[in-house]
Amino acid sequence: MKHPSARELYDYWNARRGLRAAPERSDIEPGAIRRALADTFILAYDSGTGHAFRIAGTRLCAAFGRELRGAAFIDLWDQESRARMHDLLGVVARECIGVIAGARGRSAEGTVLDFELLLLPLHHRAAADARLLGALAPQEVPHWFGMNPVGRLSLGTMRYLGDHFAATGDGTEPLPPGGRIRHGFVVYDGGQT
Repeated sequence: MKHPSARELYDYWNARRGLRAAPERSDIEPGAIRRALADTFILAYDSGTGHAFRIAGTRLCAAFGRELRGAAFIDLWDQESRARMHDLLGVVARECIGVIAGARGRSAEGTVLDFELLLLPLHHRAAADARLLGALAPQEVPHWFGMNPVGRLSLGTMRYLGDHFAATGDGTEPLPPGGRIRHGFVVYDGGQT
C-alpha cells in the first residue's frame, strides 16, 4: 500500500476487527479516519444494483465529476474490468479477505490518472457479505482534478492482503503468474492433455 488513505483505512479496519474476520459496519466511526474520508467509500454487496455506493468520499466524487451515492460501483469500470471486478468483490465479501489493486482512468482530454484501490469486508447485521469498505485514492492530484472527470477505470495488478500483514509490515500476497480469480479460487487456463 502506497497511498496514505489506503494505509490509514487498512490500519483502522484491522484494529477494529481484532480477532474477527471483519469488523461490523457499526464499528466504523468516520471521525477516526477523517484524513482518509475523502477517498473512502462503503458499498452494498448486491450484484443486482451493481454494488451501489452507500457512502462516497468527496475526492472520489470529484474524480468522477458527480455524486456517487446510490450509483453502481461496477459502472465505474471499463468492459474488460467489470467481470474481474465482479469476481473480486465476491472474493472480498465471501472469503473475508482484503485486496489492494491499481486502477487507471482517463479524462475526456485523454490525460491519465492512476489510483490505488483498497477493498475490505464488513459484517452488517451479522451478514458477512452485506457491505464492503474501501478507498479509491488518486496517486497524484493534478491541476485539472475535479474539473475534468475521469471516465471508466481499468483494473490493474492486484494483491490479496493476508492475515500476517500487521506482523510483517508487508502482508500482500501476489496473484500467481498466469492465474486469475474465479469464485475465490486461482484458476489457470489449460488442462489435461
